Amino acid sequence: MTPAQLLAAARTADPASPFLTFYNDATDERIELSLTSFDNWVAKTANLLQDGLGTEPGERVAILLPPHWQGAVWMLAAWSAGLIVDLSGNGAPDVVVTGPDTLDEAVAMKARDTLALALRPLGGRFTTPLPAGVLDYGAEVPTYGDHFAPYVPVAPSDLALAVDGTELTAADLVARATAVGLDAGARVLTTANPAAKDGYLDALLAPLAVRGSIVLVRNPKPERTDRRVADERVTHP
Repeated sequence: MTPAQLLAAARTADPASPFLTFYNDATDERIELSLTSFDNWVAKTANLLQDGLGTEPGERVAILLPPHWQGAVWMLAAWSAGLIVDLSGNGAPDVVVTGPDTLDEAVAMKARDTLALALRPLGGRFTTPLPAGVLDYGAEVPTYGDHFAPYVPVAPSDLALAVDGTELTAADLVARATAVGLDAGARVLTTANPAAKDGYLDALLAPLAVRGSIVLVRNPKPERTDRRVADERVTHP
């Protein structure tokens, strides 16, 4: 099985179920994505990669995003399109995805394609000009379809992640996610980054593997934790 197949199975089983609830305590932003909504964002992004940028399976993408729901979208979109997410910080990626705070770092990587996310509510576009050659994800992605079909099917044996000197296949990722051992339907509260090596399991794949859900908090205010656990019916604080 692959991460994309995990998402498809969960969406098919309960499409309206909340999957990812995102809070930014610095701005009081809250957004909740059902499995259908999350899958639509993944599909649009994967279509942008495949049809808009012409990526091919086996190419590498570096994701320079803070803890954010769009980081989770990008991870699943890259895997859906057969790309290798490179969390090693080494090498030369074909595609770089960046937020506003890492624009200079992303441009310096000189990838074939660089996309920037404003990280505004509802996936809004930038309100200021971007460096030459950098695409505004918020402006590009809305034109792509809500359903994705890879031209080359992704196999469980295909490489999917480079991290800590190790390259993992799609099947390896599913096995690692299952091995975390969350209870079925777990609702996980986390501040980990789903697009980083310390969070791709706990803040994304492990809950997905048990058809659970995620409450992801950026810039957390500790005094809000107890109330949030109760309000969001968190089972794994």
